[in-house]
Parts: sequence; C-alpha cells; structure tokens
Amino acid sequence: MMVSETLIPATVTAGAERRTRLSAAFAPRFFLLILIGLLWLGAAFQHRAFYYAFAAWDFLVLIAWGIDLARLPAPQQLSVTRRWSAPAALSVVGTIELALGNASSKTVVAAAIDNVPPTLRPEAPEVELKCGPRAWAAASYQILPRRRGDVDVGAVYLRYRSPLRIAERWAVAHSEQRICVYPNLEEAREQSVYLIRSRQIELEKRHTRIRGAGREFESLREYREGDDSRDICWTASARRAKLVTRLFQVERSQTVWLVVDAGRLMRARVADLSKLDISVNAALSLSEVALGTGDRVGLLAYGRQVRKRTLRYRGSPHLRRLIEQLAQVREESVEGNHFEAASVLLSTQKRRSLVVWLTDFPETAMTPEVIEAASAALSRHLVLFVVIGQPDLATVAAHKPDSLSTMYRATAAQQTIHRREIFFAKLRQRGALAIEVSSAKASVVVVNSYLDIKERNLL
Repeated sequence: MMVSETLIPATVTAGAERRTRLSAAFAPRFFLLILIGLLWLGAAFQHRAFYYAFAAWDFLVLIAWGIDLARLPAPQQLSVTRRWSAPAALSVVGTIELALGNASSKTVVAAAIDNVPPTLRPEAPEVELKCGPRAWAAASYQILPRRRGDVDVGAVYLRYRSPLRIAERWAVAHSEQRICVYPNLEEAREQSVYLIRSRQIELEKRHTRIRGAGREFESLREYREGDDSRDICWTASARRAKLVTRLFQVERSQTVWLVVDAGRLMRARVADLSKLDISVNAALSLSEVALGTGDRVGLLAYGRQVRKRTLRYRGSPHLRRLIEQLAQVREESVEGNHFEAASVLLSTQKRRSLVVWLTDFPETAMTPEVIEAASAALSRHLVLFVVIGQPDLATVAAHKPDSLSTMYRATAAQQTIHRREIFFAKLRQRGALAIEVSSAKASVVVVNSYLDIKERNLL
C-alpha cells in the first residue's frame, strides 16, 4: 500500500437527528401555491365571493403542506456518510463525497450542507441528493486546502423534502472529525517518479564504472588500463592469475538531515504560500527521493525552540512519520534560534552527514545568525544552505525608475540583492553549498542539488 493511501481520513457515518424543536418548514413550492392563490384575491375586487375562494385555497394549501410533512420520513430514518478520496494536502484539489442513506419507504430530495472550515473551502459546500426508498444516493464536492496541520470538519446539515416539495424537515448528522492537512504530496510524488524514471537510473549505471564515484563495493572485473592500482583486488588476482579490479558505487546508507526554519522570516508569502510552506514541500520531496535511494533521513524543525525532531531512519513507515511531522510545523512570530538548532543537530548526529538547511536571510548589514549557526555545523557535516528567495525582488531591482519613489525602491532592492550575494559568498568560503530558490522551482532545485551531491560523492 502506498504511503499516501494510509493518510486518507477515515470514512464517517452518522445518523440524522432533529436539528431544532421546530424542525419543519415550508418548501419553495408552498410559497408558489400561495402566490397562485393571489389570483383569487384579484378577482375578489370584482365580487366579494372570491374572498371565500381565496381563503379556501390557502386552507387547502396548508392542508397539503401538513399531509406532505406527515409523509416525510423521520430524521432517525436517514444517515449521512462522508468519504475522502485522497489525503488532504496543501494546494492540492481534493474530492469529498457525501452519501445519504434512506431507510424509509418514501423518496426524499435533500440538500446537504457540509460544515468544512474556510481553510479547506471558502464557502460551505451544498449538494443536492435524491434518494429512493431504502437506498443510498451520493454527490461530491471539491476542496483546496490553504493551511497545513489539523483542522476540524463539522456536522452535515440536511434540508429534505418529498418529491412534491411543499414541506421540508431540518436535520443534522453529527459527523464531526479532525483531519490533518499534509504538505503537497503530489509534488513529492512527482519528484520521486522523476527520480526513478530518469536521472537516478543513468547515475547508477555510470557510478558502477566511474572511478571515485563511490566507495561501496559493487562487483569485480578484469583490470583495464587506467584503473587505479589501489582498487586492485590482490586475493582475486592471485586466484585467477591475472589482475582483477574492484568496482564501486555510491554509498546507499548515507544520512540526510532536513533543518527547517519556522521563524518569523518564513511567514512571508510568495504565490499564495508562505515561505515555510514552500520549504516544507521541498523537504518532503527530498525526503521521498532520499528514502527511495536508501539513505536515512532525519528532521529538525525549529522556531524559538526546537519544535519537531525525528531521528534518521529508512523505509515507508518513516516517510509517513516525516509527513505527519512536517504537517504540524507552524510559523512563529519571533526569530528562530539558529544556534540552538545547530547545537541539537551536532549533539544528535555525530557522524558526517548532509544537512539541508531551509531558511531565509534577514535584511541586515551584519552577518546573520543563521550563517554563523550553519558554519558551526560545517566542522562535521556537509551543509546545503537553501534560501527561499523573493521572486519580485529582482523585478523591482531591474525596473527602470520613472519617479523618485520607484528609484528608491529599485535602489533598495539592488542593495538587498547585493547584500544577499555577499552572504552567499561567505557561506561558500566556509565550505557550504548555498543556493537561492524561487517558489515555483524550490522542490526541483533542492532535489537536483541532492542528486548532484550524490553524483560527485561529496559526502
């Protein structure tokens, strides 16, 4: 079973109950019949006898309403089921199905309103259901989650009528449930498929033959001119009476740590997502790819304190654990404590590993703390420093000023870009790999950087 299938929220079924003490109402057709009765009222201006016809008509409509109401099934004979077709994921369109069960011997026409929070859908969805006697009817609606983490989905409210549509009843099905909105699972899956189908296959073929591509033993072959003498297997050469060379491939049991900054700078929004959302999506994509290659992956998310720490492991159960942890990472209104994050990382991971640090720079002329903290980790680990950039910054800097205010904005943008370039240069001088990514290509760039590190055997 795929990991995403195990993340689908549970199906919930609840019996309907009376919504209020006065759970009956007039349906639209009742008011239409009353309007038709106004024709008698117009004729009454010509003859007073038509007043009696008008009153009789309204009385008959009221009786019809009572009969229609009495024929409607009791709320206890109805039930509602909510089914999820896929996990709720950030910025991914999902489908929810509402099914109405009718245990009575009468046909009902119902309007079902699902109480979903605005973070899943701006307006409350309403679906129309026509359910025959002792049958089920279903309809679906779509959601587009805008926030990660736990959200509460409320009850389903029903307004149901008979096919005559004169009277209606109100009912509620208490199908409340708490679900989790995960990071963008589709984006992570696309990166994993990309890995399997293209680059990784070619890399593995080449790494078995490229000198220095790795130090994990793969196989033996006859010695060829140009092979490193240090790779000669003397025991196998003695048995075969000719020189035999060992072939190596990239190590599969390396460790990757994802360090995600959730401080105030990550609250900035780019293309309807916060920088933290972009970082989380990139971290998830890299997790799925790294776990697919056999590496161990750990997670450290921090704000003023370390909020999430997941030790390094391999396998699908660990990927699910990472998805659940990343879903709960929230932005904070204060600056992240980068030194504490580096200290926890160094105390947790003793052996050399790849640290992918997802963060942003503050607008300051001094060297940011996050650079100093990442430099502390460089003494033991290889650090890939990933900065979530602001795509409109370059546009403002390149804009030709046509007024004094636009000139100031362009100058400020140019200074900011220059300052960031200096910060990147400092990181690279200290031995880190530093890149700036845009929101649209963050996951792709991070995954490609990881694959490039694997290819060059930098660990």
